[in-house]
Amino acid sequence: MEKVFDKLVRDNIPKIISENGSLPVTRVLSDDEYFFYLKKKLLEECNEVLNSKSNSEILEELSDVLEVVYSMSKFLSTSHSQLETLRESKSSERGSFDCKILLEKIIY
Repeated sequence: MEKVFDKLVRDNIPKIISENGSLPVTRVLSDDEYFFYLKKKLLEECNEVLNSKSNSEILEELSDVLEVVYSMSKFLSTSHSQLETLRESKSSERGSFDCKILLEKIIY
């Protein structure tokens, strides 16, 4: 029996699968494939945040989102601090989400 995944996994997952008595079939992605699968992984993790029921589940999934974001920024040769500086700049210019504002419509 086999189960097909076709998804990017954390580095230690193949070892964990082997230790549990199964045979992982893997390959190393090209750079283009890697970035494509990182983007897919980001969507997967964001959907898991949306489907989480408890605060602890949400926090767990948010940590996965951060891991993917950090991997993407590393791939793009950007440090966590550079990413944070960009986030702070955008927050300073456009604001954050602290005021809980929902834009319902714009009337022209």
